[in-house]
Amino acid sequence: MLVSPLSLYKKARKGGYAIGAFNTSNVEITKAIIETAEKLNSPVIIETSEGEAEHQGLDVVAAEVKALAKDAKIPIVLHLDHGKSFESIGNAIRSGYTSVHIDGSEYNVKENTKITRAVVELAHNNGVAVEGEIGHVAGASSQHKAEIAIETKDLTSPEEAAEFAKKTKIDTLAVAIGNIHGIYLQPPKLDFERFGEITAKVKKYFSLHGGSGIPKNQIQKAISMGVVKVNVNTELRLAFKEGILHEFDIHPDEAVPYKYLPAGAEAVSKVVEGKIKLFGSEGKA
Repeated sequence: MLVSPLSLYKKARKGGYAIGAFNTSNVEITKAIIETAEKLNSPVIIETSEGEAEHQGLDVVAAEVKALAKDAKIPIVLHLDHGKSFESIGNAIRSGYTSVHIDGSEYNVKENTKITRAVVELAHNNGVAVEGEIGHVAGASSQHKAEIAIETKDLTSPEEAAEFAKKTKIDTLAVAIGNIHGIYLQPPKLDFERFGEITAKVKKYFSLHGGSGIPKNQIQKAISMGVVKVNVNTELRLAFKEGILHEFDIHPDEAVPYKYLPAGAEAVSKVVEGKIKLFGSEGKA
C-alpha cells in the first residue's frame, strides 16, 4: 500500500530503527527494492531525485509505484528527493508522491525558510509530508576518487535549525552533520555532538543523507540518536552496473534486455537487504 511516511516515522522513532529510502531510476530497480522489502517484511521508501524523475517521467514513476504498492503487503512511501523548486514539488504532488524533500540549501536561511514554508502549505493541504534541509550536504551520488572538504559553515546550525523548523512547520529535517553524498576515499566522520544539540532543540523527525558512504557504526549511532530515515543511492547504482557487467562477462552476446537486466536487479536486492537489516526495520511492517 502507498502511504504517508509520518506514521512509519513515529513507529521507527519509538522502536529505535530507521527506514531505508532507496533511489530508483528504472522499473527493475524499483521492483528489486519493493520485493526485497516484502521478503524482509519491512516498510520502505522509494525515492527519485529530480534527474531520476525527469528520466522516467513523474507520472510514470507514480503510476508504476502505485501499481506495485497496490499488491504489496508492506507500507511503501513515494518520495521526491532533493526537489529544488516549488514547481518541481508541485508536479510531484500532482503525480501522486506521498512525501517531498524541498532542498533550499543553495539559498540563504531567509530564502530557504520562505520557499520551504510555501512548499509545506501546498503539501500539507494535499496530505503530503515534507522534508526540509538546513545546512548543506555536499557531494554527489557517485563513487569519487578525491577527498571532499566539509566546511563548518555548511553544517546544520542547531539554532538555525530550531528557528527553521518552527517557522516552516516541516515534518522531517535533513541534517548536515559531516555526511556527504556518494562514496569517497575517506569515509565521513559524523559530528554527533552537533547532532545531539540539534535533537535537543528540534522536535521533528530526522533524515540522514549519504547512507552509501557512512560507516555502519556511525549509521547505527545516528539511528540511536533519532534518525528515522536513511537515504541510499550510490551503492544501488554501482550494484546495478556491476551486476549487468558481470552478466555480460558470462553471456557477452546477450542482447535481450529482460534477460540481462535481472542480474542488475539481483545485485540491487543484495544491497537493499543489507541496508534494511542494518537500519533495523526488518519485520517492522
